[in-house]
Amino acid sequence: MAKKIVVIHGPNINLTGEREATYYGKESFASINAEIMEYAKNCGLDCEIYQSNVEGEIINKLQQVRHDCAGIVINAGAYTHYSYAIRDAIASICIPCVEVHMSNIHAREAFRHTSVIAAVCAGQISGFGKYSYFLAIQGLLPLI
Repeated sequence: MAKKIVVIHGPNINLTGEREATYYGKESFASINAEIMEYAKNCGLDCEIYQSNVEGEIINKLQQVRHDCAGIVINAGAYTHYSYAIRDAIASICIPCVEVHMSNIHAREAFRHTSVIAAVCAGQISGFGKYSYFLAIQGLLPLI
């Protein structure tokens, strides 16, 4: 049986392809998710994709998958910069987690330079568009 990973998209990621194309590109959210699923499959993984704009729902998902997945890729969107609740949820579940951002958060507004979840993640990847997700999956492989 293949190991399972969960890709969690936070707020506004569902509008990828429609919003701020200079940062996120013009490719649709559905298309990117299909490529993530295919990439994970080619790596021998089962992959579930989840998106929510609601902080508590993201926390619930992290807790829900704690016993049945081997790793998590999370793009927490703006919650990255201030959600101690998501940070604590990641720390509590003891599953390798890689933080992802499609844009280079360190080249954007100053408030985006700080991640409160980075310290409880195995690593952080930003700035490679949809490929950030593929790099995160590669980063998870030796950890799961």
